[in-house]
Amino acid sequence: MNGASREALATARESLDALTDNTSVDATKLAGELAAVTALFDREVSLRRVLTDPAQSGDAKSELAGRLLRGQVGGETADLVSGMVRARWSRSRDLVDALEELASVAELTAAQRAGVLDDVEDELFRFGRIVESNPQLRAALTDKSAAPGARAELLRSLLTGKAAPATERLVTRLVTAPRGRSLEQGIDSLSKLAAARRDRVVAVVTSAVPLTEQQKQRLGAGLARLYGREMHLNLEVDPTVIGGLSVRVGDEVIDGTIADRLDEAKRRLAG
Repeated sequence: MNGASREALATARESLDALTDNTSVDATKLAGELAAVTALFDREVSLRRVLTDPAQSGDAKSELAGRLLRGQVGGETADLVSGMVRARWSRSRDLVDALEELASVAELTAAQRAGVLDDVEDELFRFGRIVESNPQLRAALTDKSAAPGARAELLRSLLTGKAAPATERLVTRLVTAPRGRSLEQGIDSLSKLAAARRDRVVAVVTSAVPLTEQQKQRLGAGLARLYGREMHLNLEVDPTVIGGLSVRVGDEVIDGTIADRLDEAKRRLAG
C-alpha cells in the first residue's frame, strides 16, 4: 500500500488496538466477523468501489456500510468497518487487504490473551516448512479446482488436536481464500503479524544439530542486542550446514556455517 491507503490502514490498526484493549471484546468473534466482511467485499467488487469512491462523502459511505452490516455482525465490527470506509483509500482492493490484516491481527490478539501466541508463531512456521517439503500436500491445498470446503476438511484432518485453534483458523482462511497470494507468501505474512504482536523480529536460525535451551537463550539475547528489539527464533536443523549457524532476519543473512566457509575457500582457490 502507499499514500492514502497506508495512512488509512495505520488508523484502522489503532482503532483495532483500542477496541481489543478492552478485554470484554471477544477478539476471536471479532476476527471471524472481519474475515466474513473481507470475503463479502472481495466478492462484491461494485460494493467496495462505492465504499472507497473519493467522490462520495465519508458520512455517506459510513452510513451505507452500517446499514449493510448491522444485524449481520456485532456492533464493534460494524463500527470498525464503518470507520474504515470513511477514510480515503488509494485502491478499492486496499480496503479488502486491510480488513483481512485486521482479521488476522484480531485472531493473534485472542491467542496472545490465551497465552498461546508463541505456540501459534511456531506452528505457522512449522506448517510452512511442512508444506514446502511436501509437494503433494501443497498441490492439494492450492488446487483451485477443489472446493474450499474440501481444502478446509483436509486442514482439519492435519491440524485439529495438533495445533492451536487460532493456528487452524488462520491457515484455513488463507487456504480457502488465498486472494492471489501463494501459500508461502500468506504464511510468511501471518508469521510477521504474529511477531509484531510483541514488537519482535523473526530470526530464522539454521544449525547442523538442535540447539540447547542455553544456546537458544544466548543467541536470542545476542540478536536482541544487535537489532535493538526482542527476537523470536524459528529454528531449523539442516545437517548439510556441517557446523556453525546461519541466521536470517528479513533480507539480511548472517552466515557462520562451516559449509559457507568451505564454499568461500573453494571460490578463492578457483579464482
